[in-house]
Amino acid sequence: MGKSQSKLSPEQLADLQKNTYFDKKELQQWYKGFKKDCPSGQLDKAEFSRIYKQFFPFGDPGEFADYVFNVFDADKSGHIDFKEFICALSITSRGRLEEKLQWAFQLYDIDKDGTITYDEMLQIVQSIYKMTGEMVKLPSDEDTPEKASQFSTPHSDSNDDPSHSFDSLTYEEFVEGSKQDPTIVQALSLYDGLV
Repeated sequence: MGKSQSKLSPEQLADLQKNTYFDKKELQQWYKGFKKDCPSGQLDKAEFSRIYKQFFPFGDPGEFADYVFNVFDADKSGHIDFKEFICALSITSRGRLEEKLQWAFQLYDIDKDGTITYDEMLQIVQSIYKMTGEMVKLPSDEDTPEKASQFSTPHSDSNDDPSHSFDSLTYEEFVEGSKQDPTIVQALSLYDGLV
């Protein structure tokens, strides 16, 4: 790989400024922190999960951290480098709604087949409930993963099973349904203001 850099090169900085919503100073600060936490310049799944545990000490964030890691790891190398990290953070914290929806779709599409099944959505929601533990008091219509996994669009698959509202969603159906559901848009804004 070569020598580990302590600073971003001017070319790297210019590339990241063009491809993220962060300015030069913010990128330099994020890089400094990333290198402090990951001197090798590579963040593996175990370290990523450990970081999540710091933010959710009263729950079990391991499963959710694995799902998020898989979306951050854009090149599927098994490691997250700084560019993958900062580009994903840029979208989740400052991206446009369409970018956040695309990122969320990638998160929910666990098997990467281009659709989200009810079971995939349920797996993600269950992992979120494990992560937050008892920290969050939810309204009665969202107090179980099954209730929170309800998702419907005018064009989603019809299904006689009342336990869930869809069989699978395409990206277009996910976007359409998400834009109609204010709770999903609010959830996508989770990282806003944290950066």
